[in-house]
Amino acid sequence: MILQLIRLARPTQWVKNGIILLALIFANTVFEQHRVILSLIAISIFCLLSSAVYTFNDIIDDESDRQHPQKKNRPIASGKVSKAQASIMTVLLVSVGLIGAWELNINFFITAISFLLLNLLYTLWLKNIVILDVLAIAMSFLIRAYAGAFAIDVPVSSWMLSNTLLLALFLGLGKRRHELVTLEDDAISHRQSLTHYSPYLLDQLIGVVTPAVLVMYMLYSFSPEVSAERGTSYLFVTVPFVVYGLFRYLYLIHKEDKGGSPTHVLIGDMPILITVLLWLLTACTVLYFI
Repeated sequence: MILQLIRLARPTQWVKNGIILLALIFANTVFEQHRVILSLIAISIFCLLSSAVYTFNDIIDDESDRQHPQKKNRPIASGKVSKAQASIMTVLLVSVGLIGAWELNINFFITAISFLLLNLLYTLWLKNIVILDVLAIAMSFLIRAYAGAFAIDVPVSSWMLSNTLLLALFLGLGKRRHELVTLEDDAISHRQSLTHYSPYLLDQLIGVVTPAVLVMYMLYSFSPEVSAERGTSYLFVTVPFVVYGLFRYLYLIHKEDKGGSPTHVLIGDMPILITVLLWLLTACTVLYFI
């Protein structure tokens, strides 16, 4: 039972909460111990809250999950965990998470509440509305970025928020395309919004967002304002990693039939994982040692 409850919490998805660390890294505060501790606490809180969201989502979606080739094996859909047990787990995770958020600071607490409300709306309503479903996913990543800044009390970077939003849109559209292609005729029974999508439409949307991600990141990397604030003019050396990462992800979506879970791609695709690590290492080197 404990193993099934851990599966229900989806700890592999906690990787998404790493976005909270962006504020710590790009505000040049990595060597400030108290801010590092606050960032780690913030990540822990969002891991609890995101697990609560995933559990609640599985409670609501148990019928449609049974129609999905992979999701049918989830603890609730497979009958290994009851809805009552999952409900108790959801309440506990939300309670502990919000208490921790309140203890951190009021801005972070408001951000945590916003994260829960957005995901509640997504689970009950927004996931069935074309376009808004993907925007809601992107906004949840954006809230995480805000949370990272509020946790350590640093200014929220408009550059970081813009890049986070566009990248999240890119990943969300890729996820929808994978669902549509994988489920084929069963797509409608799994998610209503898929009725209004087509591979061609999603390819067009991805074709709009992809260059937007690249251009926004390049503008950020070459910005004199950013160079003055960060004390370096060499952030542009990280651009090739972003280019390769996006192109590799597109390759996985179109040629390898992957992309249904960005987290699984990050963990399971070695070129993507190495690219992300190299980007992070290069960015830290430029920010702190050059």
